[in-house]
Amino acid sequence: MTKAVMIAGTHSGVGKTTVALGLMALFTRRGMVVQPYKVGPDFIDPSHHTAICNRPSRNLDTYIMGTGEVRSTYARTQGDISIIEGVMGLYDGLDSSDTASSAHVAKTLGVPVVLVVNVHGMSRSAAAVVKGYQTLDPDINIAGLILNRVGSPRHRKLVEDGLKGAGIDIPVIGTLPPNKELTLPSRHLGLHMAHEQAWDYGKLADFVEDNVDVDALLDISSMAQNPDSPGEIVTPQADVRIGVAMDSAFCFYYQDMLDKLQQCGADVVNFSPMSDHMPDINGLILGGGYPELFPALLSASNTRHDIKAAAQDGMPVYAECGGLMYLGTSLEVNGKRYEMAGVFDSESRMVQRFQALGYTEAEVIADNHLSGMGQTVRGHEFHYSITEPGRDARFAYKMRRGKGIFDGHDGLMAYNTLASYMHTHPVAVSMERFVNSCREYSRK
Repeated sequence: MTKAVMIAGTHSGVGKTTVALGLMALFTRRGMVVQPYKVGPDFIDPSHHTAICNRPSRNLDTYIMGTGEVRSTYARTQGDISIIEGVMGLYDGLDSSDTASSAHVAKTLGVPVVLVVNVHGMSRSAAAVVKGYQTLDPDINIAGLILNRVGSPRHRKLVEDGLKGAGIDIPVIGTLPPNKELTLPSRHLGLHMAHEQAWDYGKLADFVEDNVDVDALLDISSMAQNPDSPGEIVTPQADVRIGVAMDSAFCFYYQDMLDKLQQCGADVVNFSPMSDHMPDINGLILGGGYPELFPALLSASNTRHDIKAAAQDGMPVYAECGGLMYLGTSLEVNGKRYEMAGVFDSESRMVQRFQALGYTEAEVIADNHLSGMGQTVRGHEFHYSITEPGRDARFAYKMRRGKGIFDGHDGLMAYNTLASYMHTHPVAVSMERFVNSCREYSRK
């Protein structure tokens, strides 16, 4: 029987990440195969999941992927237990709808929910909060509660008495005391990535083990429905080499995209544009990340010249967000200008306030190596930079939802290169089309 549980919260910052990471670390330490997931379009939390569980974390996003692909991804990537970390509050989705919420994913997969509630400064009022979450959607199985920031045993008893008095029969399976030592450092896009520093996940495991009834949680996880039988995925022998920029500057990738490249016959070659020579490749992908933290290294590396030459030669290149900034002529950080690859006649600069945040939808207005004219592409955008394209800029996308690069357009095009602020998923665009384009280039 499949074991699975979603760790959701009443709102952002309630402590669900601490609980989810702690459970992953604890069960991994006990020798279980833990499969991690993250609801929504997040690259940072999954990096911690992967580091803890030694298995790639998978995103589950019903807006970008659709419910069918969410089920398929979940079905083919099971372990001894699946732990799904929710996003924002349990019911927060696209605009004011259910779509893409943690609740939507829980219903789509038939997974029980453990709700994390911050009860600081509350006693009986916590019952009103829980009652609302319990009754808003009767199709959601909230099977357990974890109370966070519980000040004392008396505080716990007041909250639990309030729950019982309100007729709430959801068991409290954990009470977490305040613990400043477990505060996870963050920056403007969320937590620091897992590879950026030494993280003591063992402390999180100890904290959860000391304060959560883990046996009760395992019983709850046994309520999960069995997933659909996944279809067999055959990975052919690679006949084309695609470089993927993978370092501290470029680190935002969906695992599903990397897998899809291999399933289409690509040999994926990771390298760092900051410190490595460009490998012998037939195509290149530059993901998002933090180029603004390493502008001097990126500018000093001769690899940027190699990438420009390859792009001008017609090699297929695809870039998102940070990759878009890198492929322009310059990147300005804290008032200082750094030269970048110069594939596009565009300039980027970092600013103090975020410029775009949320889900996107675009119409393809120019054929490219990811999609054809008239198709719809869904994704998301989140950045603190402004990119100003040249006067003769060509765009692949007209935004129906979201901001894009300029004047409601996204997807800068030059040579056989496409770069956008929008992050996409292999369900939304065709990796097969991209790999075939790389194949054609390899025959030149």
